[in-house]
Amino acid sequence: MKYYLSALFCIFISSYCQAIVVKGRVTDDKDQPLPFATIFIKGTTTGTTTNAAGQYQLDLAPGQYTVVCQYIGFKRTELPLNVNASAQILDFRLQPVNMQIKEVVVKANGEDPAYAIIRQAIKKRRFFQEQVKEYTCMSYIKGTIGMKGVPGRFMGQKIDKKDMGVDSTGKGMIFLSESVTKISARQPDKIKLEVISSRKSGGGFGLSFPAIISFYDNNVSAVITQMGPRGYISPIAENALAYYRYHLEGTFTEDGKTVNKIQVIPRRKHEPLFSGYIFITDSDWRIHSADLLLTSEYQLELMDSLEIRQTHVPVTGDIWRVKDQVIHISFNKFGFRMGGSFVNVYSDYNVAPRFPPKFFDNTFLKYDSAFDKQAHTYWDSVRPVPLETDEVKDYHEKDSIAKAARDSSFSRYHLDSLQHKQPHVKVMDVLWNGVKRKYYFRRDSSIQYNSLGVRGLLKALKYNTVEGLVIALEPDLNIYTGEESSLRISPFLRYGLSNTHFNAYTQIDFSNRSKVHKRFGRNDWLLAGGKRVSQFNQDNPIDNIANEFYTLFLKENYMKLYENWFGKLRYTRTFQTNDKLSVGAAYESRNPLENTTDFVIFKNDRKQFTPNHPYELANVPFEKHQALVLDASFTFQPGQQFVELPDRKIPFGSKYPTFIIGYSKGIPNVGNSIVDFDKWNFSVQDNMNFKLLGEFRYHIGIGGFLNDRNVQIPDYQHFNGNQTFYNIKYLNSFQLAPYYRYSTTAPFYATANVEHHFNGLLTNKIPLLNRLKWNLVAGANGFYVNSDNNYMEVFGGIENIFKMIRVDVVAGYQSKEDTRIGVRVGFGGILGNMVKLKTN
Repeated sequence: MKYYLSALFCIFISSYCQAIVVKGRVTDDKDQPLPFATIFIKGTTTGTTTNAAGQYQLDLAPGQYTVVCQYIGFKRTELPLNVNASAQILDFRLQPVNMQIKEVVVKANGEDPAYAIIRQAIKKRRFFQEQVKEYTCMSYIKGTIGMKGVPGRFMGQKIDKKDMGVDSTGKGMIFLSESVTKISARQPDKIKLEVISSRKSGGGFGLSFPAIISFYDNNVSAVITQMGPRGYISPIAENALAYYRYHLEGTFTEDGKTVNKIQVIPRRKHEPLFSGYIFITDSDWRIHSADLLLTSEYQLELMDSLEIRQTHVPVTGDIWRVKDQVIHISFNKFGFRMGGSFVNVYSDYNVAPRFPPKFFDNTFLKYDSAFDKQAHTYWDSVRPVPLETDEVKDYHEKDSIAKAARDSSFSRYHLDSLQHKQPHVKVMDVLWNGVKRKYYFRRDSSIQYNSLGVRGLLKALKYNTVEGLVIALEPDLNIYTGEESSLRISPFLRYGLSNTHFNAYTQIDFSNRSKVHKRFGRNDWLLAGGKRVSQFNQDNPIDNIANEFYTLFLKENYMKLYENWFGKLRYTRTFQTNDKLSVGAAYESRNPLENTTDFVIFKNDRKQFTPNHPYELANVPFEKHQALVLDASFTFQPGQQFVELPDRKIPFGSKYPTFIIGYSKGIPNVGNSIVDFDKWNFSVQDNMNFKLLGEFRYHIGIGGFLNDRNVQIPDYQHFNGNQTFYNIKYLNSFQLAPYYRYSTTAPFYATANVEHHFNGLLTNKIPLLNRLKWNLVAGANGFYVNSDNNYMEVFGGIENIFKMIRVDVVAGYQSKEDTRIGVRVGFGGILGNMVKLKTN
């Protein structure tokens, strides 16, 4: 056996050593480089792509080859090559294709001959979409993003260009990454990506997810969804003729086939459409290549433009697949100008892989155990696209800086420089922005830090009718306890100048990851205790800023508070599947509070502040008492997908809804607790993207009290009302409902929140709205307890105002009450949804 292994090893080494580098340059007839031209060995998918300078490189074993070079708009060229030297040069000088207009039979309607070709391509679309039932291939990805300009200031803050990695003119490369990934796929929607190697300038994961774009799909949604949640209509989609006009620019012959160059022209602006060119072969009507563009005029969000260039080549027989794909992006907003390209080179196609049973499991992206440990010589041997001069420089500089940082981990000078590099504390930091300081230290082979943060003093000021002006300090201490754990200590100090009550408590959060039978999970512990002020509805339906505005300016005190000495313990287990189990216990000694001030900025003798006791529950007494409440909840989402790293799995989401079940129990006669109840709830929620038709979101719940022998106001089922102009809890609130009018201890209740985001549907046909990219949103919210206790509201609104604002007009139908009409403002849109998630 040893002799066999030795022989195989020698053969492998011999083959490797015999690999000969073939280099060259691809130019046009004027000696200008052709970037991202396709180079491959005829009869195979072995090949490469030129870089931005038109340079390419191939590693070939000795032998006779025919090397093919093609580029959109130029004649395909084939050159023979006898590989028999240590290094060879093979340059290509491509000639523009001589377009010929075919003889056209003019019809009565004067239709362009491109339409007949497109109709044939549409008929064959599904055949080519489903032609390959399953396949594997290798994908090399190189992504670069460079800054071309940076403003001196942004939102009043000075921009540090050095920290951004750009020079004094605002130019420089800010992202460089490359990876090698094996793709395995099966119709209709199974895919597995195995990252063999990945590298990022300066260290990190880089970009390992190939953008698999198929124009045979009706809706092209493989480009980043956030840039266009509706997807984009393919030029050969089933309904493409309703969205595009076409013009046949000419034909040319390539390898015995006639190729039609067809210009793709959107019929209307503000639709999710491409413009550019698609090349269709005669007789078989397949895609030969494509050069298509998305712009902000055609519902591209965030970016100014996104160009997709693809080249298709034969794989086996009559099967063609994408050989290379280049995505160019550009961005020019707020003084920031940047551009980038993402090159995908596909090779080694196998269209009959015969996957073993259960090959496609819930892991769709898996990293090899040594994906980030490859030497530079490895990348030089596998990289099909040569690096450019600025890319070589970027790798060298950033990798050197990262290495120097690692080597200097134990340097006192390095620690001191990090400590002193922190920005100086300014007056605005103390008053508004807050102050955060990091304290560095050495741990094992790296530098770690603890941090202490304090909110700005002006943000620490609050106001309500119970406490008056409040000074609330909330320092935050984060202590490093290991790579897999964290400790956070948060004291809360609060003093009311009107009622002269001082409240203070501390919350300690400890989190650590654990591994049981190769399965990772996270354990979170929360321990808190002290004296605090709480809202009767523990979901905190009204925030401090909204309450302060309505109290001081409109004489409406919506926030209702009580004071409590408390102790709280909670344990949460987040499983590797992202399912979550939470159990907790809370003990409170609850004290009622009364209004102590009626100060307002604008006097209004016609209005009076309501009592602090919720006036809708005036018949429910609230006196000093103790309460011990136990609770548990379980959140699960079936069909979870995973990214598998060498040491763990990370959940990535699922196409199925999220289910939540909860139970809480009031324990009497323990620690003088008087509460005695059993309360349950169950809910399901999901976001469903219907592409061109928009996105549908819903949250439906049921629940009730199995036992309500003694239920105090904080333990009631409260429905999250909203009596202010501001709202962001769209799927967990009722926009016009009073805060406590419908609170109940009934044995059963049901709630429903549904909304549909049109994402440009309809508004793209309304002048001005389509230019502004304001989108419609509509829906309904409601709950039902019984015939005397129910509520329904419907709403319609506009979102994506300035990319982040949403405005709704709401009509609320309340039991035994007149219909109410109101306007609500919140976050919604491309950026607004991000802000809303962060706020929640």
